[in-house]
Amino acid sequence: MKRTINEILFGRNAKFSGLIALAIVGLIALGCSCGKDFNLSNLTNSSGGSNAGNTEISTNTPSEKGSDDAPSEANVEALVKDTTARFAEAVDSGDFSDIYDDASSDFQNTYTVDEMTTAFKSYTDKKSVVVPILKKVGPTAAEFTSPPSIRTEKGLNILVAKGKFPTKPYNVRFDYEYVMRSGDWKLLKLVINIP
Repeated sequence: MKRTINEILFGRNAKFSGLIALAIVGLIALGCSCGKDFNLSNLTNSSGGSNAGNTEISTNTPSEKGSDDAPSEANVEALVKDTTARFAEAVDSGDFSDIYDDASSDFQNTYTVDEMTTAFKSYTDKKSVVVPILKKVGPTAAEFTSPPSIRTEKGLNILVAKGKFPTKPYNVRFDYEYVMRSGDWKLLKLVINIP
């Protein structure tokens, strides 16, 4: 079993390696960065025209401001675990609409459900290996790279949570950002890696 997982994950099977290479080339051609980085942390104002990768947020738009202090590490860990559980459900079902619908409007204005589905295809294709690892996150304590923090950008409070869950046989690494919307932290950035 371990040998089969290693062959799948580390490309010892020529056909599977070819499919992975084709998927990576396809994602690059579609403008995705490795298919796992939905990063809206560099919000910019654009004047005129539409840029597919940018979300326009006016600095004079009213926004809900939360506290300048980050929530407790325990609360952030619960939020990260919830996001990871939703991601696991999406990978298992192949339907990313629930996690997408619960994300921030900033995220939704930049990406579509179809783009998410395509970007995370490498996970759904290997869901028999990926989902059990993701489900181990629930009872595992998060190890944050640095304490969760708040940064302010264009008048928005953005919660930054980066770290890993030391699950077996592979760690689940996360780099999530959330923006305060209507009193709740909503997903803004989703980067998740399983080596």
